[in-house]
Amino acid sequence: MSQLQRVMLANGFLVLLVSMLAGFMLMFSLVGGFEIWPGNILDFSVYGTTEGWVRAHSGGVTNGLLVLAVAFALPHMNVSKSQEKLLAYGFVYVAWSFTVFYWLGNASANRALTFGDSPLGESSLISVLGFLPGLPSVFLVLILLAIAAKGILTSKND
Repeated sequence: MSQLQRVMLANGFLVLLVSMLAGFMLMFSLVGGFEIWPGNILDFSVYGTTEGWVRAHSGGVTNGLLVLAVAFALPHMNVSKSQEKLLAYGFVYVAWSFTVFYWLGNASANRALTFGDSPLGESSLISVLGFLPGLPSVFLVLILLAIAAKGILTSKND
């Protein structure tokens, strides 16, 4: 296993870990706290919406699994060493930037989808911090997926 695969696998699992924490936040949002004994809930609230926690949980799982899948596919791709490095670090960046986007978007009125105010709500420092790292990723992920697909399609049989 290459060092790039190790980096991707470790980060993929860490993104999955954070997405599982979002699953806890979803549960806390749904029940209004934490059940310490059957029928006894320690009441507390979490920021954001239930829908936002669904997105953070399911989006995080999807992005973590994407990084893992690419890590396992990497040795089977016909790509240059520089493309291999771009794929590895690029997908890791994409997964983490989207993770930050989901968590901060759930804490902002405009869901961190714009720099300024939008029909969803007003902009804030939190929304800008959620939008900034994710913005390049929406373009980068398309490039990375195209490189990966071409690398698989042009590879020789193993």
